[in-house]
Amino acid sequence: MDKVKVLVVDDHPMVLEGMKSMLQQIEFVDMTGAASNAYEALEKIKTTLPDIVITDINMPEISGIELTLKIRKEYPSVKVIAMSTFKERSYISQMVQNGASGYLVKSASKEEIEEAILSVYEGKLYMSIDVNLSANEKEKLISVPTLSSREKEVLALIADGFTNPQIAAKLFLSMHTVDSHRKNLLTKFEVNNTASLIKLASKYNLV
Repeated sequence: MDKVKVLVVDDHPMVLEGMKSMLQQIEFVDMTGAASNAYEALEKIKTTLPDIVITDINMPEISGIELTLKIRKEYPSVKVIAMSTFKERSYISQMVQNGASGYLVKSASKEEIEEAILSVYEGKLYMSIDVNLSANEKEKLISVPTLSSREKEVLALIADGFTNPQIAAKLFLSMHTVDSHRKNLLTKFEVNNTASLIKLASKYNLV
């Protein structure tokens, strides 16, 4: 197989060095570069167009969660693996919601990183063994609806109890547009009413 081009993003030099060392030991991986923040990462993606970006979640200014969303919008062919010291499920669901295809904890072994890269490259969802998600939970993560930034804004306001006219005024939208967003949200979450929508969105840590 062709070598898988990988870019690593982390604001800790030690982590970057450690990842570089591990990736160099994986025969099918070509590490195209390293970035210490999201701005640098986006510049490097533009010039090298890697197959996979492995990014830390907690970074200054632009987090890995926001970076993942930008990559998905601007470079849909690039897959993202989130990397973190956190094992909280809210981080995992946020990353998957924004388009990540995998999740690794920073203590992952070379073998696990290898498996994650291979799985994600082949189009599968990879979750670190340390996360301990059941098959059912993984299924739920995959089924999290993908929302546009405007839909997320509308959803947040619905959850805060705002009415359609109030949302329209707050976001400078027409009533018709807000109504369309609300209907789209109900369709995407496969529910029939606002209460069910908020309950499900809350379960997926989207509100």
